[in-house]
Amino acid sequence: MSEDGIDLIVPALRSPDEAVRLRAQARLDSLTKPVGSLGRLEEIAARYCAMTGNASAPRLDSVVFTLAADHGVTAEGVSAYPQSVTAQMVKNFVQGGAAVNVLARHAEASLRLVDMGVAEDLSACAGLLDHKIAYGTKNFLREPAMSREQAVQSVQVGMNLAKFACAEGKNLIAVGEMGIGNSTTSAAVVSVLTGQSVEKVTGRGTGVDDQTLKRKISVIERALDLHHPSSSDAIEVLTTVGGFEIGGMAGLMLGAAACQVPVVLDGFITGASALVAVALEPRCRDYLIASHLSREPGHRIVLEHLGLDPLLDLRMRLGEGTGSCLAVTLIHAALKIYGEMATFEEARISGALSEHKSEPGRP
Repeated sequence: MSEDGIDLIVPALRSPDEAVRLRAQARLDSLTKPVGSLGRLEEIAARYCAMTGNASAPRLDSVVFTLAADHGVTAEGVSAYPQSVTAQMVKNFVQGGAAVNVLARHAEASLRLVDMGVAEDLSACAGLLDHKIAYGTKNFLREPAMSREQAVQSVQVGMNLAKFACAEGKNLIAVGEMGIGNSTTSAAVVSVLTGQSVEKVTGRGTGVDDQTLKRKISVIERALDLHHPSSSDAIEVLTTVGGFEIGGMAGLMLGAAACQVPVVLDGFITGASALVAVALEPRCRDYLIASHLSREPGHRIVLEHLGLDPLLDLRMRLGEGTGSCLAVTLIHAALKIYGEMATFEEARISGALSEHKSEPGRP
């Protein structure tokens, strides 16, 4: 797309390889178990092979990207926490003390922390990738959250991050975020791109009370009435009511999919980014894996709109990439089953079990 000299080259994506998926499924059906008895673990393994175009069992080398940015709309009192908490939490990430640090270590995944637009100078934080576009977005109740050029830049940063990770050999990318106010921003994005009402897609975020929730809904509704972003122009949606980390994660999804690398989504905010990515390139959806169902009411709407079935429902709503990390452990398990479990022929076991392809309860 090009407008006023601003270019965003969205990569042309290939669809996952159905022939590879069928070969992978044939191997899964030949393993020493009743056909389909490992349920969604088998689905995960077969989908992973189709996405990567490779029916062999790879050694998983995963990376979690946690993107951070601030949001000017917090000035309207839509969060239970002040904007300064974003920078404080980023410092906690860098020091290794947050939930995502613990779960990334548990998942044996690399963790990369990215400053997309925190409203504080964090250049002294060792280990933080500095891609700051601005010191937070503007208050979208008063003016557009960012310029169109900045929206394009945020997506491009994400695509570049994915490109470099894939060049390093990473074969699974998970995404997460941090940003006070970003559940408000995400609700605005989700309302526009799904066509659902603001009230239906807006939740309590950091745990706001009833009065603050009503204010949050009103702020979003008034902002959408002010800007009238078009659902057919994802960059315009980012420009008017988006966030730098939301654009960055959308770019990560697009860049990973272009490299045929699957992407694990976290919760509601990453779901808003997925809507942006799929709006820019619909085939991106085929490379997305939904880790879990968030407690945020809009998340279910996002996943239904995308046609994605979450792997877990643990009543989580933290963000950061915590749900993504847990899903990485499941994907790792699925690929180990696929690559390490013996077939009936290898184990010299009668294939009688494999003949029971019937529904549960059939003799």
